[in-house]
Amino acid sequence: MTIKAFGAHAANKPLESLEITRRAPGDHDVQIEIAYCGVCHSDLHTVRGEWAGTLYPCVPGHEIVGRVSAVGAHVTGFKTGDRVGVGCIVDSCGHCSACAADLEQYCEPGMTGTYNSATPDAPGHTLGGYSQQIVVKDKYVLKIRHHEEQLAAVAPLLCAGITTYSPLRHWNAGPGKKVGIVGIGGLGHMGIKLARAMGAHTVAFTTSESKRKAAVALGADEVVVSRNASEMAAHVESFDLILNTVAVSHDLDAFTRLLKRDSALVLVGVPAHAHPSPSVFNLVSKRKTIAGSMIGGIAETQEMLDFCAEKGIVADIELIRIQQIEQAYERMLRSDVKYRFVIDNASFGAAP
Repeated sequence: MTIKAFGAHAANKPLESLEITRRAPGDHDVQIEIAYCGVCHSDLHTVRGEWAGTLYPCVPGHEIVGRVSAVGAHVTGFKTGDRVGVGCIVDSCGHCSACAADLEQYCEPGMTGTYNSATPDAPGHTLGGYSQQIVVKDKYVLKIRHHEEQLAAVAPLLCAGITTYSPLRHWNAGPGKKVGIVGIGGLGHMGIKLARAMGAHTVAFTTSESKRKAAVALGADEVVVSRNASEMAAHVESFDLILNTVAVSHDLDAFTRLLKRDSALVLVGVPAHAHPSPSVFNLVSKRKTIAGSMIGGIAETQEMLDFCAEKGIVADIELIRIQQIEQAYERMLRSDVKYRFVIDNASFGAAP
């Protein structure tokens, strides 16, 4: 089937209207009419060739929500009309140790991403959610239990939500724990909401005094301006976990000093340039850890969506038409959004 999409033909070309082909649903496939697609910083990095290996034409988008429009003959978990989501993963090997542990994001041969991964479908690589429709294996489709009016704001949970939920769960954020969230952007604002909902004492770190009220409104119990030495000093060796969402190279020592013995600074933001090498002394002196985390597996993503539906958690978004995507990218580079752009895919049928 030929559908409308938006993508780029080269790193130095703007996104433009395209026509792409989707396969007919196979026995285990779900066809989804996309209602909304979140805009992730990874979309911009990929489409502009800032990360190696971009395949063109590139159609980004891995924060997808919509409705099932057809299912394959052997699909039992979904039916036409169901509200569903698709995140960053549309396939994996299914038999390595990571896949066996429901950690498809760490698939040893490599997961198949929702866009920019090799696939038998034309044009030879996956094309994402900046489009009217997508066809995905049923195993990688997620149930959306939020209310209808929340659907647009659910979309960013499929990347920003699971990227922060997974490490919070893995490092046992919850009652009695003090958790720091570094950065108040697309990822950070979700980290604050989720850590608070899990019952942790949640501390937001920002470089800007002007974001203090916003962080409290998101649910932070305390806010620390990281450029204020006295505010930072008041928290030395007091955190059970610090989740660092900042995607700009910076001094990690400022945060490892704040960790308790046997605690972790977990990085989920990926900067274009490496962080300065951290001090080993800060780590060995109290058996501290610097770790990383990447999205989550399918089962954990479903768990996150169900948790957010139960708690009434969605992203703070600004809804845009697809024709505004280049302006949205430029604003995203300036951090001029609170806190996530979401495309209204109904606009694919609108005039330029």
